[in-house]
Parts: sequence; C-alpha cells; structure tokens
Amino acid sequence: MEIRRIAILGSTGSIGTQTLDVIRRNPDRFAAEVLTAGSNWELLVKQAVEFKPNAVVIADESKYTQTLDALKDYPIKVFAGSGAISQVMEFDSIDVVVAALVGYAGLRPTINAIRHGKAIALANKETLVAAGNIVIAEALEHKVPILPVDSEHSAIFQSIIGEQGEIEKILLTASGGPFRGMTAQQLKTVTKESALHHPNWNMGAKVTIDSASMMNKGLETIEAMHLFQVPVDKIEVLVHPQSIIHSGVQFVDGSVKVQMGMPDMRLPIQFAIGYPDRIKSEFPRVDFFSLPNGLTFEKPDLKTFRNLGIAMDSARKGGNVPCAMNAANEVAVRGFLHDNISFVGMPDFIEDVISKVSFVANPTLDDIMDTHKEATQIAETILLKNIY
Repeated sequence: MEIRRIAILGSTGSIGTQTLDVIRRNPDRFAAEVLTAGSNWELLVKQAVEFKPNAVVIADESKYTQTLDALKDYPIKVFAGSGAISQVMEFDSIDVVVAALVGYAGLRPTINAIRHGKAIALANKETLVAAGNIVIAEALEHKVPILPVDSEHSAIFQSIIGEQGEIEKILLTASGGPFRGMTAQQLKTVTKESALHHPNWNMGAKVTIDSASMMNKGLETIEAMHLFQVPVDKIEVLVHPQSIIHSGVQFVDGSVKVQMGMPDMRLPIQFAIGYPDRIKSEFPRVDFFSLPNGLTFEKPDLKTFRNLGIAMDSARKGGNVPCAMNAANEVAVRGFLHDNISFVGMPDFIEDVISKVSFVANPTLDDIMDTHKEATQIAETILLKNIY
C-alpha cells in the first residue's frame, strides 16, 4: 500500500493536532510531509521531532531562529514567513494538503496547492466563504478534488456518494452552541469564558466563538453552497443538540440520507485523507440506547442569533459581500476575545462594516484580496470607537 504524504496547514491547531493523531494511528497509510504553524514554534518542533516531516514552516519570522536551532540535528528543512507557507505547497512530494489554517489566512496557500495539483482536505471554511467561485473554478481547471473535513460537509458528501438523483435540499445540522435557548436579553451578560465552552466539540477559539454566535453555521452554509453547487435557499439549518447526525441530504423523491457518528473530528479527517477507503479505527462508537434525550431537532432562532441570517443574506447578495462579511467577523471575534466588543454587538458591527465596503459583483482573486484588506481596515477603525 502506497503511503500518502500529507501537508498540514496549521499543524498546531485543533484540526492539525487531530490530523497528526490520525497519521500516528495509521503509519502504514500516512506520513507527515510538511507541517506549518503560526507562532507556536515549540509545539511545531515537538511535532517535527515525532513525525520527521520533509519541511516545517513557522509563519512568525521572529520565531525562525528558535525553530531552526531546535531542529538543527534533524534532516528537516525549516522555513519562515507566510509566503513560505504558500511556496512549500509546490513540493512534488505532497499528495494531500489538509487546509486547517484559521480564517482568511488559508486562502492563498490553498489556491497555490490547487494550482500545483494537490488534493485538498478542506477544514478552512473561510477559504470558500471569501472566494468560493474562484476556488471551485481553480479546482475544476486543475482537476483537483476538494474533500470536506468539516463534519457537516463530510456528512453531506458521504450522503451523496453514488447518488445520481437531484438534491432537493441540504440538511445542515448545528449543535446550537453553548447559548442555545437563551434570549437576546440573556445574551447581553455572557462572557468569553462561557462562549469558549462548547457542549460537544473541542475546537479552537475562533471556531468556538463562531459556533456560540451561530456565525459558524452561516459560514458553513456558504461553504456547502459552493462545495455542492446548490443555491443558499436549498440549505436548511437544523439545530440538533446531540451532534450525532452530522448533516444529510433530501432528494427530489422525498428520500433523506444522513451520516451519523460521535462528535469526534478525527472521523471526518480520516475519511477525507483516506478517501475512498474507510479505515478501521478505535474511535468511540454511538450507543443509541444511552442517549439521554434521543435525537431532537429545533429551528434556529434567527432573531436572537442574527449572525446566521447575516451570513445567508451575504450569500444571496453574492459578489464580494461574503468576503467582506467574513473579514468583519474575524475582527469582531478578535474584538470580543479582547473585551473590545460585546457578544450581542457583533451582528450590528458586522452589518456596519459590510455596508461601508465597496461592492464588486464579479470579483477576481485580486478583488477578493482588496476586499478583505478594505473590510479589515474599516472594521478595525470602527472597533476603536467602542460603540458595540
């Protein structure tokens, strides 16, 4: 069996570390070829010593010397800077790129990987939110598969494998996050500590806050729209607190197929990098008889959790609006985590930023880059005024 050589964009983050656990458990199938990190050079070095990749990249250039010195006794190439992350995607030795960088930062290296023929295991939803049409067009041109890592999109993908029938609608599940059922008044007093405590999933800070605000589900709606080529109004969000049904598809004959499993990100990661094989694992199994409340579903509360509606509206408007929305949200989340914006202030803040960004109906990649820069600058200026 030929070993697949994996490059991980963001190896020190939540998805990256879980991807390495999958590789660790399957040394006969996978090897880490390239590892990249933002500023966590110590964990990157620890990973490199264990997995012996061909190369590592530390985006924070101030951490280059420490990284280089720590790995001087190993035959591992060491690079630094965000530009290097894109450049190493050109290595002929890479078979699959796990795109797990957080936020807009994942766009450029993912596109470069696609242009050099690498299969993409996509965990960075913001890449498709900001530039979905462009990324999908590049993948089609270069005949590159994009295999979803998000549990929801993996579930949708698994539900349509082998199907020829027309999709009537996509059923996109959401846990509801830590504040499910709260009123708008109650949300005024939530803290970042409570927002960072997700009931089902172990994720990084950005994704966890997005989940609490329901923006994560808005981003995933746009991602699904591009991945599966369906209009946004054919995607229905179902709040499913148990996170056992990960998502599914309803076909035109009325049949529904869903994928189920325990809330463990290693499952969709392993499926993506191992596709089309299903690899035996020791991951936890669902015990349907021990679920305390069975499987339940609710409609999302769009009035209280407005970010979901804002994301869906941006998808309907199209053009560069989703990119502007995504940039505004990234600043909003940073602001919330640094106590510069309230939890309930984020939706108004995001709408304010979107309204001030120049509209481009059919953006090029350069337009997307310009939009992200413009929206980020506007958002950071508004954030300084402390009005949200």
